[in-house]
Amino acid sequence: MNRSHTLTRRSFLSAAGTASLAVASAFETPALAQSATPPKPRIKVGCTSWAFHSFQAGENPEPAIDIIGQLGFEGIELIVLGRDDLKAYWTQATIDRIRKQLDRYKMVVSQFVLFQPVVEGLTSLDTGERNRNLDSFETGCKLARQFAAPIVNIVAPWARQLGRNQGYLPRFYELPDPAPGQKFHINIDPDFDYDAVWRNYVEVTRACLQRAKAHGRKFTIEHHTHTMVPDASTFLRLWDAVSDPDLGYNMDVGWTLLQREYPPVAVHRVKRQLMNLHARDMDGLMRQFVHIGEGVLDLQAVAQALKQIGYTGFISIEQDKFPGDMAATCRRYLAMMKEYLA
Repeated sequence: MNRSHTLTRRSFLSAAGTASLAVASAFETPALAQSATPPKPRIKVGCTSWAFHSFQAGENPEPAIDIIGQLGFEGIELIVLGRDDLKAYWTQATIDRIRKQLDRYKMVVSQFVLFQPVVEGLTSLDTGERNRNLDSFETGCKLARQFAAPIVNIVAPWARQLGRNQGYLPRFYELPDPAPGQKFHINIDPDFDYDAVWRNYVEVTRACLQRAKAHGRKFTIEHHTHTMVPDASTFLRLWDAVSDPDLGYNMDVGWTLLQREYPPVAVHRVKRQLMNLHARDMDGLMRQFVHIGEGVLDLQAVAQALKQIGYTGFISIEQDKFPGDMAATCRRYLAMMKEYLA
């Protein structure tokens, strides 16, 4: 027999072992490779806490957190509703309690929000008032850091010279039942100087951003009617003036459509600055925010636009407390997003 074809017991076992390893590797390599590859970034689905509580200062969001967690959302937005709440409610004990709550549901805080009354003086031309509001904003940044929220958010304030004694000005956009001769009117102070207010707002935006970045956070601004940022165009003008990648746009698709701007187009316009998105629905007259799935807002087209621009942030339901079952609306929203984002 030719010695070149003769196998000893030791060489046979060695060859068999090598073959076994090769076969095992053929099956194990993909699994190992898969486990070593980080998951691909994707759009995430969240809910605002105030879908289940009021906007009254002093409101306790903890029951809302339980509801949202039980519904199965990935993330939640928390909000400070009044300036006094910064000390009266958002204590270390409250923070620790809420963090344990969030951990139970494996929910993250996608962004931490300061409601308009907390920082309304940011547009004041009075230096003292503006600085006090900047301090309130910075307290919000510190809270965001405690919750590991990557973003601090505010609705853009409006000029202090507009809408005195007219309540929450962004909600003043229609006269549903006007009296004879009644005109749509917004009070404007005689000394209103838009150019001066805009220059001040650019500087205060820079100051907010500096404070957010000092605490490792990004800063988003949400657009509302009659504010300093009513739409995507104005935000882009502001961003060009500030020009910082840590300043982002929080788009609310309902308020976008209310301004007669088509949300999917707006998504494409702010694609580089879009950091967060609020989802809601709207009736055919584009005046009321009805429950998601009951209106005319094309959320499927919004989702498609988000995928086209490579967006990987949160799309969170921010539904007004229109009469109806909010939990059922959230369940419907989750099912819609599962289909639209697939």
